[in-house]
Amino acid sequence: MNRRTALALTTMALFSVVLSAGDTAAQQRSLKEMLVGTWALAEAGPQWGANPKGYLYLGADGRYSGMIVRSDRVNYASNNRMQTSPAEDKATVQGTIATFGTYTVNEADRSYTIRVEGSSYPNWSGTDQKRFVESITADEVKVRNPTPSIGGAPTHTTYRRMK
Repeated sequence: MNRRTALALTTMALFSVVLSAGDTAAQQRSLKEMLVGTWALAEAGPQWGANPKGYLYLGADGRYSGMIVRSDRVNYASNNRMQTSPAEDKATVQGTIATFGTYTVNEADRSYTIRVEGSSYPNWSGTDQKRFVESITADEVKVRNPTPSIGGAPTHTTYRRMK
């Protein structure tokens, strides 16, 4: 083997070690580090109809905001959100959930707790709501909400990281 070949093999081996160390470091990131970012809704329960829209923002500073809306909501006849019919109001309330506030992460049970400062569902304002991270990758997170605003069984929501 000549010197050039030996140098090339040594360089490739070192590059492989660096990549391997980088993969290990990524695997060792905390749950909070993995959660931080802006996530687009990919899947939600059947109560959201076909193709709902939404976002979840989890900031490195511990602030969050989230919203999900049904995509099949009908425009208001009056074109004025202050002049709506009871049916339009019901469709808005049942087809929208929005919250904002702060959050903390519990690495031990793979959960995060949101402290709701404000919500379109007033019963949640001023409360803590726990969410469990069922799975997470660099690009996708699946979340279980044990106490959904619609009552009943836990809901499951999937988000994809915004690029």
